[in-house]
Amino acid sequence: MADHRRRVLDLYKRLQYMGREYPGGPEKFRQRCYNAFKRQSTENDPAKIQKAIDLGEYVVKEIEALYSVRKYRAMKRRYYDEP
Repeated sequence: MADHRRRVLDLYKRLQYMGREYPGGPEKFRQRCYNAFKRQSTENDPAKIQKAIDLGEYVVKEIEALYSVRKYRAMKRRYYDEP
């Protein structure tokens, strides 16, 4: 159980850090993230906890992809003329 707690806290910290540049504002992202973790805080089944951690990891990857696309588009606008 301690391993799950450590992984959940790490996931929460990573999401909070990544939410700084989220479209729509960091405060909105932080509040939604907090609410999502608060809803799951009473869960005790290790299988469900693991499933929630896996979903959180997926969200982290999606946010990373969103930021990569945004950076690519900015670079493309900077160096290439739009048709």
